[in-house]
Amino acid sequence: MEKSYYKSPIGNLEIICENNELISLKIVEKFHNSGLDTDFVKKIKIQLDEYFSNKRQTFDIKINPAGTNFQKLVWKKLQNISYGKTNSYSEIADSVGQPNAQRAVGSACNKNPIIIIIPCHRVISKSGSLGGFAYGNSVKQKLLEIENNT
Repeated sequence: MEKSYYKSPIGNLEIICENNELISLKIVEKFHNSGLDTDFVKKIKIQLDEYFSNKRQTFDIKINPAGTNFQKLVWKKLQNISYGKTNSYSEIADSVGQPNAQRAVGSACNKNPIIIIIPCHRVISKSGSLGGFAYGNSVKQKLLEIENNT
């Protein structure tokens, strides 16, 4: 398992990889010097640089998030939300064939282990409000602003 860190406009990101697959990308308080990064970790960091500078809208990173079958289904659907666009929790629930599962979709978003690349920040409430976000709505708003400033 490899662990590395990346300073981003939304905070310090911890990158955890195993067998050339990203298994976790999350915001952490402390930044640690990573030492030597593998080519795979360098690729992730380059793509994050491009994303934060509005030069990348999709990621070409092999991911392998741990979760329940339902969570993985939701996370797969989230990856179909286009850059700069949003879907509601109820739209995602409909798309996974469980129209009354908005809260379960919200829970899956909250447990998303790979932020940005699995874009849970693109899921908002039906009313148009932000809903919630594991790292706070100010971070969610910042990610949506980054995507809408292209």
